[in-house]
Amino acid sequence: MKELVEKIKAEYQSFVVNADAQIAKGNKAAGARARKVALELMNDFKEFRKESVKAAK
Repeated sequence: MKELVEKIKAEYQSFVVNADAQIAKGNKAAGARARKVALELMNDFKEFRKESVKAAK
């Protein structure tokens, strides 16, 4: 689970950088990258939830 949390942290950092670039500079490509990372984060959060519930049992 530790590797998954580290992956989520790295992806979140990437999301923040790209989302900021889209907002501040109007960078359309950064917006596309931020959306892609958001989808990956969503899947990783689902996986984290599964593993967390399993570990709690």
